[in-house]
Amino acid sequence: MIPITRLNHAVLFVRELDRTVDFYERAFGFEVISGMPGKAAFLRAKNSANHHDLGLFATPSRTRSPLGAPGLYHLAWEVPTIEDLAAARTTFAELGALAGESDHGATKSLYGTDPDGNEFEVM
Repeated sequence: MIPITRLNHAVLFVRELDRTVDFYERAFGFEVISGMPGKAAFLRAKNSANHHDLGLFATPSRTRSPLGAPGLYHLAWEVPTIEDLAAARTTFAELGALAGESDHGATKSLYGTDPDGNEFEVM
């Protein structure tokens, strides 16, 4: 058995790199820490100790996988307080990215989609 402690980062293929980088900067406050112009970008969350939390790679494919197809369903990030979650709701609504909300009893979550249709959760 491999003793995994946590997920370190996620990497996504995106159709328009600059548009998607802009979205993650505006929605989550990620900052670009390195990359290859027009090809890839590596982003880090403000309070992260990781080299990067999200990698984005441009792909020429314009085909989107159908909903429910095998593959990634969503990424989930935590925020420190319920007030931060409320602020995230406002930000996602302003960006047209808010897709839903859920109360899991012990936690509350927001769901959204990025410009490429990748789904995310904030809890």
